[in-house]
Amino acid sequence: MPFYKSLLIAGVIAGLSTASALAAGGGGGVGGGGEMPSASAPRYDPAEEYAKAVKALQAKDYKTAARAAGNVTTAAPKNLDGWRLLGIAQAGAENWKGARRAYERAVKLAPDDLASRGGLALSLANLKDPKAQAELDWLKARSGSCGAGCDPAMLKAMTADVERAMAGAAPGPSASRTSDALIFASDRGDHAYGAAVSLINERRYDEALASLDKARLAFGPHPDVLTYQGYTWRKLGEFDKAEAYYRQALAIAPDHRGATEYYGELKVERGDLAGARLMLAKLDRNCAFACAEAEELRRWIDAGGEPRR
Repeated sequence: MPFYKSLLIAGVIAGLSTASALAAGGGGGVGGGGEMPSASAPRYDPAEEYAKAVKALQAKDYKTAARAAGNVTTAAPKNLDGWRLLGIAQAGAENWKGARRAYERAVKLAPDDLASRGGLALSLANLKDPKAQAELDWLKARSGSCGAGCDPAMLKAMTADVERAMAGAAPGPSASRTSDALIFASDRGDHAYGAAVSLINERRYDEALASLDKARLAFGPHPDVLTYQGYTWRKLGEFDKAEAYYRQALAIAPDHRGATEYYGELKVERGDLAGARLMLAKLDRNCAFACAEAEELRRWIDAGGEPRR
């Protein structure tokens, strides 16, 4: 089985909110009072759609998987995992043009993401696109410096798959079929998430990011995982990356208290007290009674930075 069909990341989140509801349509012509198209478009919970896509992939129902993964990219267009999952689904159906488009978006978001670069290489190879050679060269160059977070078995398997496709042969068995790093069940995702929280509390931020990546593979664009990714990058001083993750979390769950608090704290650290007060006002509106997140952000604002314990 080639790597793209074995990259099945099982993730079901307990207690997912029911989403994917269609807003009521309008209509009625000029002056009819109908909603604008953007207001009546489908609304999707990206984590829920991600879980649907994974379940469909496990059943080899690639059409359903691609539809659900497409919903993930609609709801969270800046999330790497949705585009990568869409690429896997399209490749499973051997829709190589669709796979190429999805992987191109994934690579644009994360140029060094191994799975995305391998998927793009295989898609181009099956389309007989000469650009496949450049992607194969990238994979081979990476094999000399696999580094942290890189799975050598996966890299070897992807390279072999691409070479076979470029030679015109049907994809054969792949070492990535049994790669433990690629197959996640929801309980393993929970374990990775819990481990990440513990690592953050111990200020072992690089290790925490690795665990959060594993949790993200299981759960997709979940606001809790994105919030902690933002928090961890912030603690490493990477404020732009932190903001990007906070924004993703809030785009999915606008009232997420943790993301709102931490984004407010980031604004304090950047000297944007006015922006931080806006985040605090949002928390005050969303909390029926005073909540811990609002009180903590209030302390940050009053102290002009991280308050002393």
